[in-house]
Amino acid sequence: MSTRMMMLLPVLAALLAIGCGSEDQLRRVEQEVGDLKLEVFKLRQTVEEGNKRALADQQASVESRAQDRRFQADLQDSLRQVQDTTRVLNNRLNSQPRGGSRPAVDSQPAAASASAEDERAFNAAVLDYNRGNYPLAAEGLETFLKTYPQSARRPEAYFFMGLCHYNQRVYDKAQAAFDRIIKDHAASPQFLPAKLKRAQCLLKQGLKPAAVKAFRDLVDGFSGSAEARTAQQELSDLGL
Repeated sequence: MSTRMMMLLPVLAALLAIGCGSEDQLRRVEQEVGDLKLEVFKLRQTVEEGNKRALADQQASVESRAQDRRFQADLQDSLRQVQDTTRVLNNRLNSQPRGGSRPAVDSQPAAASASAEDERAFNAAVLDYNRGNYPLAAEGLETFLKTYPQSARRPEAYFFMGLCHYNQRVYDKAQAAFDRIIKDHAASPQFLPAKLKRAQCLLKQGLKPAAVKAFRDLVDGFSGSAEARTAQQELSDLGL
């Protein structure tokens, strides 16, 4: 209660005790009552504003913690994408024939069933991917897959296509690209990475039981592989 209200209350009590014998006294009482109502109104506003500020501070704190968690999750996801891309590039380099002299990667000869044209088209799409231009890279890879159906680069093209969609959080399309590798290119170096990314796509889509099964298939069926170790870490993160 404010100081003014504490002073007004004894005055009102005294007036009420001696009665309101004149119009002046009555007007004085009415004025004091009006002042009290104004004080009550101001106090009520102050309390409401304080409650609003407290609620806003609480919501800001919750949102800040949520943003921190989202940042950490995005950071971990980006790290996994870099690791997956590095693994694909290493597999690609390891699949090339060894010799005394070897040209640079950008000018290496095409594989047995690949022409110079499809090699250039594939490399251009991968360059867009490495630059982070995922929509343009996905478009280039889709054109590549339609134009060169017999290319030896098809498993890699599907894998990069899946990564493009994954990085754009279009997990159903990403899963479809990884499924094509698992179904049609089981002998390619991209087979195990595709199985891992497919499992991660399932998890991102909220299909936890299917994702857990896919991770366990990697751990049990391909123990010792880098993909199996990552799958085991995913299971551990899920508390399994």
